[in-house]
Amino acid sequence: MKFDLKEFVRAAAIRALRTFAEGMLGVVGTTAVGITQVDWLGAASVGATAAAVSVLIAVATGLPEVDTEVPTIPRGGGRDE
Repeated sequence: MKFDLKEFVRAAAIRALRTFAEGMLGVVGTTAVGITQVDWLGAASVGATAAAVSVLIAVATGLPEVDTEVPTIPRGGGRDE
């Protein structure tokens, strides 16, 4: 099956957004008693880092939501040998 970049980017973005929310929820749920005590900048930083890692893993290994594999460079750097 042909690699569809648009489908891959959409699936990776959805996964990254969910991961961002999960990262923030982990920080918010463990550091504060009330909403005014939350370190929102710290929580957003953790969420952003988690989302970035999620995208990097998707690029490296592919996504199960997308039927195709991420294209790789063939051995020899793609040159004819």
